[in-house]
Amino acid sequence: MNDDNPHSTNGSSRKSWASKLLQLFTGEPNSREELVDLIQDAEERDLIDNDTKEMIEGVLDVAELKVRDIMVPRSQMVTIDINQNVESFLPIVIRAQHSRYPVISENKDHVEGILLAKDLLAYGFGLNQEEFSLANVIRPAVIVPESKRVDILLKEFRSQRYHMAIVVDEYGGVSGLVTIEDILEEIVGDIEDETDQHDDNKADIKRINKSRYSVKALTMIEDFNDYFNTNFDDEEYDTIGGMVAHGFGHLPKVGEEITIEGIVFKVTSADKRRIQQLQVTIAETENNQIDTH
Repeated sequence: MNDDNPHSTNGSSRKSWASKLLQLFTGEPNSREELVDLIQDAEERDLIDNDTKEMIEGVLDVAELKVRDIMVPRSQMVTIDINQNVESFLPIVIRAQHSRYPVISENKDHVEGILLAKDLLAYGFGLNQEEFSLANVIRPAVIVPESKRVDILLKEFRSQRYHMAIVVDEYGGVSGLVTIEDILEEIVGDIEDETDQHDDNKADIKRINKSRYSVKALTMIEDFNDYFNTNFDDEEYDTIGGMVAHGFGHLPKVGEEITIEGIVFKVTSADKRRIQQLQVTIAETENNQIDTH
C-alpha cells in the first residue's frame, strides 16, 4: 500500500527531516544552563534587549529560591504593638511609609495580625483614642515556612489575594516577613514608588535581585565604591568599565565574565570599541553591607 501512495511516505519523511532541522537550528535546551545560554544568544542577536533578558533570568532564579532567600529579616521588621495607642503608633506609620505592618504582642514571635495603613482612613484624620482599637482593625496574618518555594508563594499571593506573609523557622519562631513586592523585585528589579528617595549618583546602577545588579560601564569607580561599599582604586581608571576591561587584558565579548576581589563582573552589552553594560554579582557579608534604598 505504501508503494501505491508515495506521497504519504514522502510527506512523512519531509516532516521528520523538518523536525530534525528545526531542532538543530533552534538548539532546544535540555538543561537550565543551556536555556540561559539560549537567552544570552537571543540578546546578542538583538532578538531581545538586555532588560528583557534580565527579566527572564529573574523568572528562572525565582523558581530556585526559597522564602528565606528574599525575606525581610526579623531585625528589620517594622512592627506595631497591639497595646500602643494612636499617639504612639501613628508616627511609626508616617515615618516608615509602608502599606502593611505586623501587629505584635509581647515580642515579634507573637504576631496578632496585619495592619493595613489604608484601613486607618475609615476612622478619619482625627483618630479618637478612646474609640479606636488595633484589635478591631487588624487582619489575619498569613504564616509561611522559610523553606517554602518562592514561585509557589507567588501563586498563593495571587490566588488568595494577600500581599504579606510572616515567615517562621523550623521551631515556629518568626524569622522575618515577605511581600509580593519582594518577589516581583527578584524578577524586574527595584520597584520604586512616590516615597522612594532618588540619588543621582546611583542612576547608573540598577538592582536586579538580592545579589545581582545591572551597572553601566561608564559608572564612576567612586560612585561604584559608594554604592557597594567597596574600595576599588580610581587613580588609574575613572570608570568601572575601564577597570574591568583592564582586568580582562582584552576587550571582552558579551557573556564573558571576570571576578575581581570577590565580585563577579559579566559583560552584558559591548560594541567593537568598549564595554557598555555589566552585570555585577556581589555577595553581601557582615563587612560589606549594601544600602540599596
